[in-house]
Amino acid sequence: MRASDALATQTATYAIPLLILVTTGSTALTGAAFLLEWLPRLAAFTIGGPLVDRFRADRVFRAAALARTLLCAAAAGALVVLPAASIAATAVVMTVGAASGLLSQACFVAVETLGAHASRAAGADAHRVQSVQIGIDQSALLAGPLLGGLLLAVDPTLMLTAVAALSAIAAASTIPAPTTAAGPGTGVRAVTASLRTGWRTVRSIPALVWLVTGLVASNLALAVTQASAPITVMTGYGQSSIAVGAVWSAAGLVSLAAVAACRRAIDRFGLWPVGAVGAATACAACLATALAPNLAVYAVTIGILMAGEGALTVVLRTLRARLIPAAVFGSTLSVTIVLVVLPMPVAGALVAVLPASTLPGLLLACAVLQGAAMALAFRGLWHHRASYAPSRTAADPTAAAQTDALRTA
Repeated sequence: MRASDALATQTATYAIPLLILVTTGSTALTGAAFLLEWLPRLAAFTIGGPLVDRFRADRVFRAAALARTLLCAAAAGALVVLPAASIAATAVVMTVGAASGLLSQACFVAVETLGAHASRAAGADAHRVQSVQIGIDQSALLAGPLLGGLLLAVDPTLMLTAVAALSAIAAASTIPAPTTAAGPGTGVRAVTASLRTGWRTVRSIPALVWLVTGLVASNLALAVTQASAPITVMTGYGQSSIAVGAVWSAAGLVSLAAVAACRRAIDRFGLWPVGAVGAATACAACLATALAPNLAVYAVTIGILMAGEGALTVVLRTLRARLIPAAVFGSTLSVTIVLVVLPMPVAGALVAVLPASTLPGLLLACAVLQGAAMALAFRGLWHHRASYAPSRTAADPTAAAQTDALRTA
């Protein structure tokens, strides 16, 4: 369920801006495509949590995956009859990017809610659950860009058909969600009231505020790197679309290894030290990426960047699962994700309006900002470390009741 959805999401996320660059040659349209992919996702995050709270995560996931199947299948059919580089074809691709982004993030909120249930039931081993889930996501990050690049080299309609097929598999493999004690009470809550509850929850937990601060800075640097990658590789280094996918797929492999090592490191050293090392690694690699003189160095720095991000993601998602109360998880998750995803469309807009020659300087500035914000965030997390101690999770009264249902699922 999670693997097929993640692979569909990663393939579309990387391939659609690349398709725009290949067919139009416009760096501005490439940045705009990245912007249009991420802007609608804010709406999905805004309503996704309340919908999950009201209708259950499995139902939301299945509906969103089926809708993406129909969308991509229809777009593939449209591209067959439209001229390859026409305005109409470009409009279809842009529309698919926007709508697919919205549906992908609705799926993400739902599957993250299921993952949080599993983490709470695991108690002190929550980081192991998160490591497995992130391993799935990183495997998709490994395969998705390369798959998208290869399919684009053959035929753009084939790429959209593959995304439609993967979405159909995700919908068909959806597992039932465990029923929580908060389920009946959330069914009558309006979306706005649910989001207000999530916002109050975020503000009431200092460690969660620091966590969101770190994620915002990290996502801005990563988003600028992702949005500018096709331009850097194809325009700056003169390589092909397959090279773009190969760079990110290789980085995904490194990240996957880092996630596996992170689980053992957390067992030995704890969450905070591993997170701090991951953050420092990501910040240093982002600085190096901005200064990379050629494709080989660029690929190495991207790999190190994604290794740091992979380790950091295990830590940060584990903290989020421990800090957010189970009864309001969907609503609070939506609020936190809206905040941390805001840098994504901002990055797309910056790449769209700035000349290609200024992108290394933009990435350098983002790396400096990321380092400062991460230092403050981990300082705050250290001061409030008692709030996410494993004993709090283990004491969650809903965890024991959910364990049997989760094992069955």
